[in-house]
Amino acid sequence: MAFFSKLKERLFKSSSKLDEGLDAIVEDGSAQPAADSLQTTAQENTAPVQAPAETPAQAPAPEAASEPAPVAAPSPAASPSGSSAAEEPQAAKPAGILGRLMGRDSGAEARRVLDDDMLEQLEELLIAADMGVDTALRVTANMAEGRLGKRLSAREIKELLAAEVARVMEQVAKPMPIYAHRPQVVLVVGVNGSGKTTTIGKLASQFKAAGKSVVIAAGDTFRAAAVEQLQVWGDRAGVPVLTAPEGSDPASLAYDAMTQAQEDGADLLMIDTAGRLQNRADLMEELAKIIRVIRKKDETAPHNTLLVLDATTGQNALSQVETFQKLADVSGLVMTKLDGTAKGGVLVALADKFGLPIHAIGVGEQIDDLAPFDPEEFAAALTGLDRS
Repeated sequence: MAFFSKLKERLFKSSSKLDEGLDAIVEDGSAQPAADSLQTTAQENTAPVQAPAETPAQAPAPEAASEPAPVAAPSPAASPSGSSAAEEPQAAKPAGILGRLMGRDSGAEARRVLDDDMLEQLEELLIAADMGVDTALRVTANMAEGRLGKRLSAREIKELLAAEVARVMEQVAKPMPIYAHRPQVVLVVGVNGSGKTTTIGKLASQFKAAGKSVVIAAGDTFRAAAVEQLQVWGDRAGVPVLTAPEGSDPASLAYDAMTQAQEDGADLLMIDTAGRLQNRADLMEELAKIIRVIRKKDETAPHNTLLVLDATTGQNALSQVETFQKLADVSGLVMTKLDGTAKGGVLVALADKFGLPIHAIGVGEQIDDLAPFDPEEFAAALTGLDRS
């Protein structure tokens, strides 16, 4: 539960939180009919004020009754029962103006009828959270099945949404498979700044802690900072990091790293690659070359191709998956930087469209900020539900 607490705390820092949007939809919808009722009540309360002007003999009593609340307390003698006429209207408003406006007691939970208008608002909210049009329509349709016309609270809506999100995600929540084959080659790909290097370091440290022997190949030979970052993680985890001079051919380094890993009897070889934009044909061809070269050493390699995605890129993540899947036969996803966006719904869209395994998600820079993907915890954090 520790990672869930961190996920819930850090996920969606933006003010446009999905859970706040769900609250607003229910509150706004439940307030409208009651507001009409309040207007009618106000008209009824003001009508008697004009009538007594035609009958002067009855004028004093209605004036006392029509005074606002501050006059109600001091009227000791106007009612046969010993209580003032002004006290009776005050006793008849236990919830006050806010209670009448919301159409319920002040302590009651807001509810709204699940109708077409509410569904349209839900769809718009989910699309704004980067869930995508198709996925948002499918999710809301499933939520509405058998429930149209029922009055639901914000929590009930959140529970329905969380259950539907978890249902979509449970099909793809799978840890990265570990094979008996040695070395198991894990190729890590993604665009610039997606968090590949940090993800490799965290995974290597976790595999090492689980008793696996790991070797890292710093295949981003064009960026010295990436190599240095991997070396820091390697030192921290006690994992060797193989490097090459800056500007070297990354495919050649990958080949040498496979040779070294085979000689050392390593369980896992994790190969970092340079960040590349999916619309740069030359860079994508370079990635294809790495794959061709390592297959000269082992025709079954790479055994895992992990695509690291930055959650803050939103719907662009869909096109990244499509491009990398065609070129590198992506076997699984890792989503990073969920702590920096209000649009984590893109993960639901990815699961719905591609069905690729989601191995892990990240919400920070520390080693324990990358954890196996749990669909129920993610759905609860996405919708703002408390799972304590």
